[in-house]
Amino acid sequence: MNHLLENLNPEQLAAVTLPPQHALILAGAGSGKTRVLTTRIAWLISTRQVTPQGILAVTFTNKAAKEMLARLSALLPINTRGMWIGTFHGLCNRLLRAHYRDAGLPQLFQILDIADQQAAIKRLLKALNVDDEKFPPRDLQHFINAQKEQGLRSAAVEAWDDHTRRRVELYAAYEQQCQREGVVDFAELLLRCYELLERNEPLRRHYQERFRHILVDEFQDTNILQYRWLKLLAGHAERGRAAGPSQGAAALSMEAASAAEPPSPPPLGRGMGGGCMECACMFAVGDDDQSIYGFRGAEIGNMRDFEREFQVDNIIRLEQNYRSHGNILDAANAIIKNNEKRLGKNLWTDAGSGEPIRVFEAMSDGEEARWIVEEVRALSRDGHARREIALLYRSNAQSRILEHSLFSAGIPYRVYGGLRFFERQEIKHALAYLRLIANSDDDTAFARVVNFPARGIGARSIEALQDAARAAGSSLFAAIPQVPGKAGASLAAFAALIESMRPALDLPLPELVDHVVELSGLRLHYLNEKEGQERLANLDELLNAATSFVAEEGREVMEPEEAESTGEPTGELSADLAAFLTHAALEAGEHQAGEGDDALQLMTVHSAKGLEFNVVFMSGLEEGLFPHENSVQEAKGLEEERRLMYVAVTRARQRLYLSFAQTRMLHGQTRYSLPSRFIDEIPGELLKWLTPKAKKGGYAYEVADAFTPSPRSRVSSGGGLRVGQNVAHARFGQGVIVNAEGSGSDARVQVNFGPAGMKWLALSVAKLEAL
Repeated sequence: MNHLLENLNPEQLAAVTLPPQHALILAGAGSGKTRVLTTRIAWLISTRQVTPQGILAVTFTNKAAKEMLARLSALLPINTRGMWIGTFHGLCNRLLRAHYRDAGLPQLFQILDIADQQAAIKRLLKALNVDDEKFPPRDLQHFINAQKEQGLRSAAVEAWDDHTRRRVELYAAYEQQCQREGVVDFAELLLRCYELLERNEPLRRHYQERFRHILVDEFQDTNILQYRWLKLLAGHAERGRAAGPSQGAAALSMEAASAAEPPSPPPLGRGMGGGCMECACMFAVGDDDQSIYGFRGAEIGNMRDFEREFQVDNIIRLEQNYRSHGNILDAANAIIKNNEKRLGKNLWTDAGSGEPIRVFEAMSDGEEARWIVEEVRALSRDGHARREIALLYRSNAQSRILEHSLFSAGIPYRVYGGLRFFERQEIKHALAYLRLIANSDDDTAFARVVNFPARGIGARSIEALQDAARAAGSSLFAAIPQVPGKAGASLAAFAALIESMRPALDLPLPELVDHVVELSGLRLHYLNEKEGQERLANLDELLNAATSFVAEEGREVMEPEEAESTGEPTGELSADLAAFLTHAALEAGEHQAGEGDDALQLMTVHSAKGLEFNVVFMSGLEEGLFPHENSVQEAKGLEEERRLMYVAVTRARQRLYLSFAQTRMLHGQTRYSLPSRFIDEIPGELLKWLTPKAKKGGYAYEVADAFTPSPRSRVSSGGGLRVGQNVAHARFGQGVIVNAEGSGSDARVQVNFGPAGMKWLALSVAKLEAL
């Protein structure tokens, strides 16, 4: 066994060689959790405590499952093909295939991916004659999946208003449609599998006796239903279980189980250790400090529930980090210790302290982006491979100005786990509208937005229009009058919409972009989407891009009369619009560097989880941006933001840069923000300021003619108000000031009024009462 256990540190060794008991392994970032998991499986098999068929190992990604199988094959001379190692969805699919009759499914049931599921919902809405603007398919899709992830069928969902009641009815109709067609979506795989095991006691007991050791990776990311599924298989079922099936069904279940996989012999070590005599041993590996997927339904409380419900005596902390230098880990520890109700651990390394963490304060987001470009160039000259340098940001919209600076500097980059800014769906839609009002003969732009947002122009209407265009030898737009009937009326309404936007060509470019996004219905469409905030942020960033473009090109914003007198084109096509569309096309057309190319890596912090780089830039560290403004007033929200920052910091191996800007463009306007509280939470001795050190909670430089926000300073001309101050408003109720800008009579504050939302209020007008 020596080859299995060599080079394990004491904590890893203790985890790998635990007796068959329930265990919770708190595996810090870079502490070798995958090695512990795979070595634990190899140890159990090698010591004949269990056969390979008696192992159930659950991961969250196919990539992680393949890596686990590859490592296991290298450790043991066994065939891993038949082992139950995979994702929640993959394992549930496997079980349902074996017992499709008991699950009420056809033998060759099909699985709907995300796009297929949305298409199925669209068909349902059309069949039921439901207004898809009132009930957007994507929103209904999120609603249905969220209920399933809570373990709720339509009959069990509580409807608190008419809108929700209708959504529940549509959920029920969707269930009937899927059952009729013999298809299941991803969320259904887990729910159907859970229900099968819950109601079918003989089948449940078969798998409970088979899987004597259940190992779970990334346990902090499990949702409520996933944890309940694990408890069923571990023999720790909830009380109040539904009555078992009939004898005939039970016999059928056991016949299917026997046919699917031969039952494994009882493991030699069965019955050893407390808590595993009558149930499987659960070996849960996770890190509560890296639980960052609350928006997907991940329930961090599952870790504490597991500890309590399974009476876990074995909690092993893997704290030795093999990735980062000491200063980086000390900074991560200092940040995360501010979260309450942690299970608790402290990362350390024997690799030395390493370099201090570099901090840069920029006057603007543009200056921040230019500084990052220069640092990347310097790092490349010093021999750092660009593929080992990551540029992280809190939200996708932040990538636009960074991409622009990199594009202008000719530095190859790749957006990991996402699209470049000008390739994103909502940006391409907005640009298509702009192209179409500039040139109505642009058939590509026309085809993209003629029915987006949806306006009842289907495939048959488009076919009729294409036939008319071919017959007339004209563009699609010009052929609209030739299409008769209802289709012609719908197309004519779209043409009228485009024509109504044309007068906006006389507006300055930023106002034109804003006008088109609003009139086209794009903003309203994404407002109605449950997860449309990111797309709206990107549309706001397009407005910033237009504003910055005009400034960078050195063009002056002129009134139409002035432009006409100077010879600037107006009406049909503004020079700024033509140049901006060209600029967008060039940046979008630039080849995206591939995985094998030596390119800078750009990504959100969420996308960076599980990755590591020699050098990491964390940009945009400002209050309202990171931590995000929506999280500041919620204890759980702020703590998840702090865990997100912890993840960002621990991606760096050797060097970490933190940067923030005094001003940032937001919806075409300059926004003044506080430096992120997360910088203040890092001990000063770990930091190396590349600019003069900022004041605590403020800036090193004063902002000329503008409010310099600080949570400990007064709002200029604000009557004793300050950022962080609780206030009351006669209409909106009580709230807290989260941001401020301007001075004197132009001073205004942003207040989070909770249920009433975020409001910007002019202090010269609003009557705010300090609480």
